[in-house]
Amino acid sequence: MATLALDVLPQEVSPGRRALRRLGRRPAAMLGLACVVFFMVIAIFAPWVAPYDPLGTSWSAIRKAPSWAHWFGTDELGRDVLSRVIWGTRASLLAGVVSVSISIALGVPIGLVAGYAGGWADALISRVTDAMLATPFLILAIALAAFLGPSLSNAMIAIGISATPILIRLTRAQVLSVKVEDYVEAARALGNTHLRIAVRHVLPNVVPPLIVQSTLAIAAAVIAEASLSFLGLGQQPPAPSWGSMLNTAKNYVEQAPWMAVWPGLSIFALVLSFNLLGDGLRDALDPRHA
Repeated sequence: MATLALDVLPQEVSPGRRALRRLGRRPAAMLGLACVVFFMVIAIFAPWVAPYDPLGTSWSAIRKAPSWAHWFGTDELGRDVLSRVIWGTRASLLAGVVSVSISIALGVPIGLVAGYAGGWADALISRVTDAMLATPFLILAIALAAFLGPSLSNAMIAIGISATPILIRLTRAQVLSVKVEDYVEAARALGNTHLRIAVRHVLPNVVPPLIVQSTLAIAAAVIAEASLSFLGLGQQPPAPSWGSMLNTAKNYVEQAPWMAVWPGLSIFALVLSFNLLGDGLRDALDPRHA
């Protein structure tokens, strides 16, 4: 009888599976996820998807309007805008993912030390973080990119360092609330070292908010990369980048508006997709939501 009673009990659902179910019930988040996957596929398969060479010029097709031959039209050098938008997806996604990875690699360990250790370490880290947060994110990124030199790699480093204080502040706040939980006190009572407690018991329980913040930070990094490229501090011509395309298109808005429309819409769609996905993840990873 006991065996039969155990058989009819509902199986325990893992937290990850519950989060996926909650995410699947949010159409806006799923739309954002689908768009992000679409842009990732476009970026990966750009050499096979792009109909033309993004650097190939044609003096007989300068500033041609959209047509069957060139769906998005051509630019001031006769280059296919669609091909350049497709290849520019690589620069934007690469900048977003790499810069946020840099900020996570720097911000999470520093925030973990500040929140768990406390004392003078927390005070020192918090004051430096406050000083960096006093400067607007984009202004700090522009200053660092100008100091490092104009290139996509330097722009990613500048964006990553500029986004680090936000990750430090978030990690510290989460660690402060987690380290006083009963299971952490139990691990400490069992004689675990501080390093083991911080890495094995505290850090895994602050990951969900970091995932949400990282998703939203990628959207901010995409805008920052486009801004730096627009100012000439990011991807350098003739390599395609949405920001540099907008920089060139501003001189031909009246004669060839399609040069600005398509990269601008691409930035809008990618940033909106990451924001929708981030909002959905925030609700799905929050245990207070059903």
